Amino acid sequence: MSQNYDVIVIGSGPGGAALAHRLAPTGKRILLLERGEYLPRSTANWDAKTVFVDGAYQAAETWYGKDGSQFHPGLHYFVGGNSKVYGAALFRLRARDFDEVVHKDGISPAWPLKYEAFEPYYADAEKLFHVHGQRGEDPTEPPASGPFPYPPVSHEPRIQALHDSLRDGGLHPFHLPLGILLDERDGNPTPTSICIRCDAFDGFPCLLNGKADAQVMCVDPALAAHPNLTLLTGAYVSKLETDTSGKTVTDVCVTRNGTEERYGGSVVVVACGALSSALLLLRSTNDKHSGGLANGSGMVGRNYMRHNQSVLMALMPQRNDTVFQKTLAVADYYFGADDWDFPLGLIQMCAATHGAQIRGEALPGWLEWLPKKPFSEMSRHSMDFWLSSEDLPRPENRIFYDGDKVVLDITQNNMEAHQRLRQKLQEMLSRAGAHPVLMDHKLYFGQDVPIGGTAHQAGTARFGTDPATSVLDLDCKAHELDNLYIADASFFPSIGAVNPTLTIIANALRVADHIEGRLR
Repeated sequence: MSQNYDVIVIGSGPGGAALAHRLAPTGKRILLLERGEYLPRSTANWDAKTVFVDGAYQAAETWYGKDGSQFHPGLHYFVGGNSKVYGAALFRLRARDFDEVVHKDGISPAWPLKYEAFEPYYADAEKLFHVHGQRGEDPTEPPASGPFPYPPVSHEPRIQALHDSLRDGGLHPFHLPLGILLDERDGNPTPTSICIRCDAFDGFPCLLNGKADAQVMCVDPALAAHPNLTLLTGAYVSKLETDTSGKTVTDVCVTRNGTEERYGGSVVVVACGALSSALLLLRSTNDKHSGGLANGSGMVGRNYMRHNQSVLMALMPQRNDTVFQKTLAVADYYFGADDWDFPLGLIQMCAATHGAQIRGEALPGWLEWLPKKPFSEMSRHSMDFWLSSEDLPRPENRIFYDGDKVVLDITQNNMEAHQRLRQKLQEMLSRAGAHPVLMDHKLYFGQDVPIGGTAHQAGTARFGTDPATSVLDLDCKAHELDNLYIADASFFPSIGAVNPTLTIIANALRVADHIEGRLR
């Protein structure tokens, strides 16, 4: 027998959690299903070897590349989803990202809704996730209806010096917008601040719950305040079943504690992340949906995007004693450069490197000529950057099942822009007097994950007005079903070059408002 709810939300990452949090005050019966458990809190959360080298919090399952190679996806199955280990950089997409953008390798398509439709929800998302930042510094930032809800996270002296040098060189460095539970006074956390500005923020689970992740900001507060919201953990959704017409999801089939359970909902929201959401739809076949649920267009799992990404460790002669390094970004090359007419992307700082991370890397042979320093000493001479360039949606870039195997088929595109962005970072630091040696820092993407990782997954069920070329309508409801919605980055037609999480949250709030109106 099914247990029935008004709304069932599958996945407790930023999209599912934000949507459940928004709907909880309505009093409707809401079930939130999470395949993982709460991430254990222990001192191991702050251990670089545990997190990056051992990949202790990474999903243990095995996927396959198009060439048959095996890898472990950079996914994290916990309450709060991947946000438990994200860097909490919460950007709005640029206003131009919603229009057609020409790249060297092709076209980034226009969105069927423009920035103005998302702006109020961006504002709500920034408040919900305690985003710290400063309007007016970022030359590419879109119009906003108000200031950031919290002041920017201050730069430590070495990063402030870099900021000043870049500004004097004609660039426009700005404070990175961060979702963080930090109260500062004179650059130091106050005695009651949850965040203590430690060196284990970006990529680490936060032992103190000082990171504004989906569990901390949405799931736990909503559960505490609204008894109509129920969370089930360890609940893997194996399949969605429909009625005989194929137009209504009737049963959410769950495996929990080794037993099979069924739940029914007037509305079903899939928010497993773009990769896992597509897989759920693809394995939910029936007579009316032989190619997978909501897949009459054949687009489910296709147009996968994950950014062209590099994490670079700049080894420098100068010592860098910065503890909390993730405070600065540069977007001057986002839409182009003096020597390049096409978009390059975003440069942002990431967490300081730990010696254990360097020891765990497959170090390139050319490092042999560097002074023989202990890994911990090398880390003290590093400064670390995350580079993101836009990859373009291509139908052939997709996730699918080959029998029981999950295959992620990726052909890289638009890589010249990314290489040029890397050159800009080199030039930028050299002009600032750093003269660095740049080394790829692959462990940030997880053990054995292909280039770019899966952290910024998007685009496997794009929204649009034409059911022949899109999976979802403009409310993110499946064209082919009356009660099925998606509330993660699957709906993205393009990905821009900024971190996608704030857009996921904003859209989930937008979809929640639509669902609330439907339930009245």
